[in-house]
Amino acid sequence: MLEVNQRISIPLKEFTYTFARSGGPGGQNVNKVNSKVTLHWDVTTSPSLPEDLRTRFLAQYARRINKEGMLVISSERYRDQGRNVSDCTNKLRDLIVAVATPPKRRRPTKPTKGSKERRLAGKREKAQKKEQRRKDWRSE
Repeated sequence: MLEVNQRISIPLKEFTYTFARSGGPGGQNVNKVNSKVTLHWDVTTSPSLPEDLRTRFLAQYARRINKEGMLVISSERYRDQGRNVSDCTNKLRDLIVAVATPPKRRRPTKPTKGSKERRLAGKREKAQKKEQRRKDWRSE
């Protein structure tokens, strides 16, 4: 069971793990052991994820989810398969926690009187500068 917080817990049976040989240093052992772990999780049909969280998750991580609705997370940080499995689940937990807090509503504000005046003064200065650059075509 992957415990994200009190509201969200995902059973491990929803995850599919695949294992492969990891790249990088490791001596002769790296050629024999499948230490790279890839976690597949079907976000779109997971009953463990609340609907509001699912929509935010799909919007936030749309680039990480493939056409079948599967989120794919891989880890080959460690030489040990078990540590890579826990690393994948920790990465998933971090993704869910980042989306779990709803975004704060934006409070619409209006520009202050001073900022309006500064903006208009800047526009007047630029217009005056351009006006001075102009050549008087009537005097020729």
